[in-house]
Amino acid sequence: MTTALPSWTARLAELGVRLPPVAAPVAAYVPAIRTGQLVFTSGQLPFVDGGLRRTGKVGGTVDIEDAAADAKVCALNGLSAIDDLVGLDAIARIIRVVGYVASAEGFSGQPRVVNGASEFLGRVFGEVGKHARTAVGVAELPMNSPVEVELTVELR
Repeated sequence: MTTALPSWTARLAELGVRLPPVAAPVAAYVPAIRTGQLVFTSGQLPFVDGGLRRTGKVGGTVDIEDAAADAKVCALNGLSAIDDLVGLDAIARIIRVVGYVASAEGFSGQPRVVNGASEFLGRVFGEVGKHARTAVGVAELPMNSPVEVELTVELR
């Protein structure tokens, strides 16, 4: 007896989450690229309806809870780029998440910010959503975004 593979599209629907349109690149790159059984997304900003949710530095004008919510939006935008390239249900495992946090001087809560992306992916993908991760504080991000997230996934 064969067990059916999970449908990530159905899981998003169960969570009441809809994939947004793929965010248009803001420079010379593609949103996602496949090599073999891996897909790498470009850095995703927290775009909603074509604009950033907020701008500024975390620990300055942006609080950590808002930045974590932005990281979730970045991850959702990454899933949208993957869906557009190969289909969301082709994902076998989330391999790695890299989060960049525009940080005010002295701010050291980057892992808490990137948890917004990691926890969201865990809710969607369960056990196969567990991933390696890097959370880095940076001086500036494109368009004065507070956070940027990259995803690497393995395909079925």
